[in-house]
Amino acid sequence: MNMFTKAITKKPCKALIDGISTAQFVEAGEKPEYELSARQHDKYVEILESLGLEVLDLEADERYPDSCFTEDPAVVMERCAVITNPAKDSRNGEKEEILPAIRKFYSDDQIFHIEAPGTMEGGDVMRVGDHFYVGQSDRTNAEGARQFNEIVTKFGYTSSTVPVTEGLHLKDFAIYLENNNMLVTETVNKLEAFKDFNRFVVSPDELYAINSLYINGTVLVPEGYPKTLKIIEDLGYPVKLVDTSEFKKIDGSLTCLSLRF
Repeated sequence: MNMFTKAITKKPCKALIDGISTAQFVEAGEKPEYELSARQHDKYVEILESLGLEVLDLEADERYPDSCFTEDPAVVMERCAVITNPAKDSRNGEKEEILPAIRKFYSDDQIFHIEAPGTMEGGDVMRVGDHFYVGQSDRTNAEGARQFNEIVTKFGYTSSTVPVTEGLHLKDFAIYLENNNMLVTETVNKLEAFKDFNRFVVSPDELYAINSLYINGTVLVPEGYPKTLKIIEDLGYPVKLVDTSEFKKIDGSLTCLSLRF
């Protein structure tokens, strides 16, 4: 069971309104409100700190509208860190901007890079113990997954790939809550890769709540999804509700907003 002591977050920028949106969880054309997103971000950081994490909260970067989603340009673990190679041009530069923060915690011989033609975003990487499930999606290709596996196996980790056949990232449609429990969609529930987990299918009208976040025994759950909340509470997890309404408008959710290690 993974215990976290540190996190890297990044304040939302005013250019957030131009963030990438597939409108998978909101009406097309909805735009986030900057001031509210800043308050929601600060509350998120406060919750992480209350759960025992030391948070490095980076300043906003107006060049990259989606850069508050620090989970995507890197994947971090105890023994190494992988700088990803985001597929979208508007996000690709984030990999360079996250590097100084990563170097505060990892030596150069622990930092690796996904190189073109490989692409990867951290939202497609779900950790279970020392194994990583890597979603092959529009953002993470087979070559990116191959390079990732080559890196992490040197440090005693393993990885395997699963298809992302709906939406953006793997962790929008499957999330591991420790204790062998997983929240999934009906489609992901049928994947052979996850057959040995206790799978709990989230109602189609609450799919956004699949991306809940396990932190040191507590589960952060987005506000407004009572059926999913009940599933998690019935499993015995303490819960903290978090308002992420503005980040949802540009495909962002709870895990996206931090790198945890």
